[in-house]
Amino acid sequence: METFYSLYPAFKHMHMTLIATSVLFFLVRFVLHMRKSPVLEKKAIKIAPHVIDTFLLLSGLILCFSIKQYPFVDPWMTEKLGAVVAYIVLATIVLKANRNTLFKVFAAFGAIGWVVYAAKLAILKQGVLLG
Repeated sequence: METFYSLYPAFKHMHMTLIATSVLFFLVRFVLHMRKSPVLEKKAIKIAPHVIDTFLLLSGLILCFSIKQYPFVDPWMTEKLGAVVAYIVLATIVLKANRNTLFKVFAAFGAIGWVVYAAKLAILKQGVLLG
């Protein structure tokens, strides 16, 4: 039987695939939202982000435990969690807030910027703000 650590590459690749899926799905929903498409009202489109992001969170937790690095213990991981929360908040504002188009476009770029920052933290394992 394989050890848990030997499964790390599989969980890492699954996590990165879920990140790409989450961001791509956000961008598709953003375009549909800006076009005021009725497709956004379909049940699958409303449920899919929650399913994707739940598995994304679970895979992230598995990776945290497998490398023994945790938010609020390791500064880079705390900063990465903050970046993920900022992405979620901005993405929610983009898709739900009653704001003008320019605001939503800048918020969408901001959301993607936070994802890029979280990726940088994951690669370098050192943050700017905390260490």
